[in-house]
Amino acid sequence: MVMIAQLDPFHAIAVSTLAHRLAGQGRDIIHMEFGQPSTGAPAKAIAAAHEVLDTDPMGYWESQALKARIARHYLETAGVTVDPSRIVLTCGASPALVMALSLIGGPGARVAFARPGYVAYRNNARALFMEPVEVPCGEASGYQIDAAALVALEPAPDAVIIASPANPTGTIIPADELARIAQVCRERGIRIISDEIYQGITFSGDAPSILTVAPDALVVNSFSKYFSMPGWRLGWLVTPEDLADAARARMGNLFLTPPVISQKAGLVAFDCREELEGYVATYARNRDLLLAALPDLGLKRIAPPDGAFYIYADVGHLTQDSMAFALRLLEDTGVAIAPGIDFDPVEGNRFIRFSFAVSTPLVEEAIRRLKPWFAAQPLLETSETV
Repeated sequence: MVMIAQLDPFHAIAVSTLAHRLAGQGRDIIHMEFGQPSTGAPAKAIAAAHEVLDTDPMGYWESQALKARIARHYLETAGVTVDPSRIVLTCGASPALVMALSLIGGPGARVAFARPGYVAYRNNARALFMEPVEVPCGEASGYQIDAAALVALEPAPDAVIIASPANPTGTIIPADELARIAQVCRERGIRIISDEIYQGITFSGDAPSILTVAPDALVVNSFSKYFSMPGWRLGWLVTPEDLADAARARMGNLFLTPPVISQKAGLVAFDCREELEGYVATYARNRDLLLAALPDLGLKRIAPPDGAFYIYADVGHLTQDSMAFALRLLEDTGVAIAPGIDFDPVEGNRFIRFSFAVSTPLVEEAIRRLKPWFAAQPLLETSETV
């Protein structure tokens, strides 16, 4: 009998599909459903891409210069030395996550991660016939898995996925807690996969790389968020020495290489810090606008967004069906958001996620539309006011 992995749909895609259909009918849509910057790649990276198109026939190629630049990035930002041979360039963070999971075990391997958490953690583990171990995390732990939770898991999982800043909450794991997580994982033989795709986008303190306390961790990263290049499909995986050859074999067989044009543009993007920090400043303004507006929307229970560009909000006083809520909000206001069920299959029915990676004028317009809409929503009879 052939086994086929059963995966949950990515519900935000359905929201986005409706949003684009409405836009095709002439509706003015504000896209806050996906975590993708609206700013575009840095200007010098785009110029480099034009030069590649004009002069390079391209082919299957892995940029050694880009790998060396990524290694230098870890030395400059985290103070850790990473040999470029441990870096595998990938077609975005998604293949890097698939490879990382495949490197830590086979079918039946147990992979722990926080709930709420990014939908692909659960579904990629299932696709590889692994066992997702979702650890409920709330306000007390900053909606993050912590060392105490890992100690309590019996038996110990084969791996844990951490994310700091996290999706959907934007919370950061403090440096001291990160060190405790690393210590527990060493003691219990748990491999660490660290999703660091939102590194560089922080508003209240730094988000240290796991490599500062666990040099043998697997690290997933990408040019999609901080570098504002989601459509370029370029990322990387940092592996420990003992898994580097296996990682390269997986990349070569499953995905070949990232696009040449993206690799050359990505190398230039590393030196566009002033422009990129300007993008982060825009996200900070957008965050402040939304945080100031949330009380007027009746949204008083949120995860504190310390980084990334999300606000995860409890709407349990208004609905117990976040997908229907998101679709109705979109139909009525033209503002597209993500339903919480993507990130939490247990309690996500009462949460929604806003992405504020759009322009500041669009955030201001979204708030203008949302205030009267939320004010008109009836409270659930069973809800408690907070």
